[in-house]
Parts: sequence; C-alpha cells; structure tokens
Amino acid sequence: MSAEEESGATSAEVVEIVGKTGMHGEAMQVKCRIREGENQGRIIARNVLGPVRVGDVLQLRETAREADSIGGQ
Repeated sequence: MSAEEESGATSAEVVEIVGKTGMHGEAMQVKCRIREGENQGRIIARNVLGPVRVGDVLQLRETAREADSIGGQ
C-alpha cells in the first residue's frame, strides 16, 4: 500500500492560476490536473489557501467536487 492510499490523498498538479477568491481575497482559485486514481488526467478547479504557483503539486482528499467559478456564473 502506497503513502497516498494510506492517507487517502490524491496528487494533483497546478496548471493554471485563475485568480483570488473568498470574502477578502485570501484564497486562490486554481485549475489542477489529477495525476492518479479514477479521475486521472481530469482538470478541476479548486480553491487553495496559502502561496501557490503553476507546477506545484497539491494533495487532494477528494477529487469528485469542483469549486464554483469566480464570478458566480
């Protein structure tokens, strides 16, 4: 059993930074490509707290949900 399977996390690489989101702009919305698992290769939008840049690898607990787009449409 790999470390990802034990922790329940799936790795995803940041491919685009969409912009700031949240009440005070404290979060960044990014598009990331799932690197493994059943959704491998799929690109989803997620909100991230803290510093992030293109090429960073995130550990996602779940890959089925996607963040609402900025602008609310």
